[in-house]
Amino acid sequence: MSEQHFLVVDDDEVFTRVLGRSLTRRGFQVTIAHSAEQARNLDSQTSIQWATLDLKMTGASGLSLIPWLREQYPEIRILVLTGYASIATAVDAIKLGADQYLPKPADTDQILAALNAVQPNLAQPVAHEPMSVNRLEWEHIQQVLQQHEGNISATARALNMHRRTLQRKLAKYPVKR
Repeated sequence: MSEQHFLVVDDDEVFTRVLGRSLTRRGFQVTIAHSAEQARNLDSQTSIQWATLDLKMTGASGLSLIPWLREQYPEIRILVLTGYASIATAVDAIKLGADQYLPKPADTDQILAALNAVQPNLAQPVAHEPMSVNRLEWEHIQQVLQQHEGNISATARALNMHRRTLQRKLAKYPVKR
């Protein structure tokens, strides 16, 4: 692998340190940014071929970086990696130009496999059970939150929900299927 540069944008310092070390052992030159703002201030002379972006960080979302990265590095492969995965954010990430989207936790092998997958997986297993009511609620909240550009108060009003109740629901990790 000749000088492949990998950008990791995530506000979890432990995760970035572990992923950075693992990628370095595999021959990548790794740059770590702990916010979207920090990533935008990187040296523009560096050619970046790969990137993982956390969705939910302090400050701007990783989604806000996708168009900027596409403009700066047209050939880059972008993976949105998040502990707050939802259908709404996955659709937005792909529409903005991300190549892949994975829920956390994901290890280095899964990340590289996703980034190297050029064609969709036609053998993707389809769930035999519909989503649970709790998961459907979580997905709906995420969709309304996206529509209101992350504004908690506006989202709570749209959902006819008390703001604090919405904050408690958002503080939890997504409900499993």
